[in-house]
Amino acid sequence: MADKTSEKKKDSKLMEIIKRMVVEQTVATYGALITFLMICVAIFGKYLAPYGLNEMTTHVMSPPSVHFWMGTDNLGRDILSRVIYGARVSVVVGLAAATISVAISTVIGVVSGYIGGVLDLIVQRFVDAFGCLPGLVILMLLLSLTGTGLWQIVIILGVTSGIGGSRIIRGVVFTMKENTYLQAAVSTGDTTLTIFTKHILPNIFAPIIIIFSMGIPALILSEAGLAFLGFGIPPPTPTWGGMLTGNARTYMFHAPWMALFPGLALSILVFAVNMLGDGLRDVLDPRLRGGAGRYGIKIKKVPAVKHDAHLSQNEKSQG
Repeated sequence: MADKTSEKKKDSKLMEIIKRMVVEQTVATYGALITFLMICVAIFGKYLAPYGLNEMTTHVMSPPSVHFWMGTDNLGRDILSRVIYGARVSVVVGLAAATISVAISTVIGVVSGYIGGVLDLIVQRFVDAFGCLPGLVILMLLLSLTGTGLWQIVIILGVTSGIGGSRIIRGVVFTMKENTYLQAAVSTGDTTLTIFTKHILPNIFAPIIIIFSMGIPALILSEAGLAFLGFGIPPPTPTWGGMLTGNARTYMFHAPWMALFPGLALSILVFAVNMLGDGLRDVLDPRLRGGAGRYGIKIKKVPAVKHDAHLSQNEKSQG
């Protein structure tokens, strides 16, 4: 019975979050729909693309038309098909790298913030030193050592962003240590692992979701920037960042659609995920909930009542 009650509470909380997202965060709801659509395109891209991954046609640099909705490139390849296949790379990099980033941020932040002392001092100085390094140069250096590939990019982006993001988790845990329930758990003899899993992690779940959703667009843009500089996934695999460089830069004045549509797809996905992250932050962060107006509750104005109506019988008799 207890398990069923807890499951019902979780379902009710989830439905409450979804309802608040739809009612209060209209833009974030549209962002969620666009993000879901992009994920579906990435998963079923093989069945949605009208042409193959690198299938060439006889139409070279053909403008957008009924047969080629986004035109063709300098080799006669359908840009729409390549944009659809490129969505898979962006979605995989965003979700996988964000997962690795959040996991590293959580481990470093929780351990450093809860234990504190000398360990916290050493860890934070390492984080400070890492934050002083130029991020793009470090990414290019690491990729030059490991080689360019999908999972090399995912791991490097996830690790580098996770180290910097640990400061947020560490700050939340550092503040949480002063709470009474956590001190009570320590006084009752709970182990450190139990405190981490049963008391700290459930209470920082909302910040973790926010960091995850806000980190996805930044990681997608980082992958696109690396691909634009030539450090992305090598051809013939299409990526949105890779489609913006090379031939697109050479022929963009003669065939502007070669750079327009990949850049537009990248901008739409990043904007949608950003709006979704903002909405989740407003809904899940209790510090941003504000008053009753944020829940869509309209406070009814009480009409003014004459003072005589509230006078008691004694006051009337005395008068």
